[in-house]
Amino acid sequence: MALLAGGGAWWWANSRLVPVKLAAAQSTAANGSSAGAAVLQATGYLVARRQATVSTQITGTLTAVYIDAGDTVKKDQVLARLEDASQRAALELARANARAADAQVEQARATLTQSQADSRRQAELRAQGMVSQQAAEQADNAVAVNQAGLLTRQRSADAARAQLNQAQVNFDYTIVRAPFAGVVTAKAAQVGEIVSPLSAGGGFTRTGVGTIVDMDSLEIEVDVNEASIGQVKPDMPCEAVLDAYPDWKIPARVIAIIPTADRGKATIKVRIGFTGAKDARMVPDMGARVTFLREAPALAKTGAAPPAGVTVPGPAVVQRDGEKVVFVFDGGRVHRRHVKAGAEAGGITPILDGLQAGERVVLAPDAALQDGAAAKEADKDTK
Repeated sequence: MALLAGGGAWWWANSRLVPVKLAAAQSTAANGSSAGAAVLQATGYLVARRQATVSTQITGTLTAVYIDAGDTVKKDQVLARLEDASQRAALELARANARAADAQVEQARATLTQSQADSRRQAELRAQGMVSQQAAEQADNAVAVNQAGLLTRQRSADAARAQLNQAQVNFDYTIVRAPFAGVVTAKAAQVGEIVSPLSAGGGFTRTGVGTIVDMDSLEIEVDVNEASIGQVKPDMPCEAVLDAYPDWKIPARVIAIIPTADRGKATIKVRIGFTGAKDARMVPDMGARVTFLREAPALAKTGAAPPAGVTVPGPAVVQRDGEKVVFVFDGGRVHRRHVKAGAEAGGITPILDGLQAGERVVLAPDAALQDGAAAKEADKDTK
């Protein structure tokens, strides 16, 4: 009977235990991260600040395309050529006109030199009384006329050279060059297609030859919740992790906080720059997660060790009486504990103070769960 009574008491007590799901707090430093000084996390994408779809200045038919996706190009490298017969002919005509104008200038200059010599001789003869005053005046007038003629020829030569420059510019428009050094990420046109700087409609005219990205201009743009933007400062140290390479931690810093908010998402965009050299694994539009860190020098000045930050699943942190709290499971009971938590990102919430690595917390605690309540792990019921 005593045994039955004891067993009944054990069953009655065990049935009153609140079943809870648990998760252990993970040390951020355990992963080799500097996120022990983590403030908050945000997600975003790699973007290139310098990117261009290269097109032509004039409408024409492509006769050569020298690039393909993945090629590395230098500044001013020739990417493609347009059919240039008309522009080449106009250039040759302009050169011929310029040469003819220069020849006319030389002719006018020779005529002026001759008239000046004649004027001097007439002046000498007039002084000796051998020619009339009228003949001397006519010689002087010829000099003035020839000077005006030379000036006219020189202006005509200037106009011819300007037309030559214009023809050269039009010819250069048939050559497509790289505006800056980078990598070709897309080839948009083929030989034989018509390319125009403006869309001609109908889908038969290309508006670009290819897209070039300056990989050295890559940075990350993340959306930070409005409630957490006060924790982000310009030049703040960060650590970036690309979705494609989760074990690769990249040092970075805040470049700028863009002064506009997205009212639909209640977020503010922040630009993140890499502090080291760019890597070939970084490509535009790749997903990334950024952890904002406390300034290491500031910690060093105080002589304090970096905070032992931990992370917990987002549902473990709840609001109670206006405070962020977690319920820690210990000795068969749960204890409510106030914590200092960062912003949740990717289902993970950083805990900056109030929790140690290894402590187990209740996931999604019920609103009726009380401090000190007896509990048991839901997936480890005693039988």
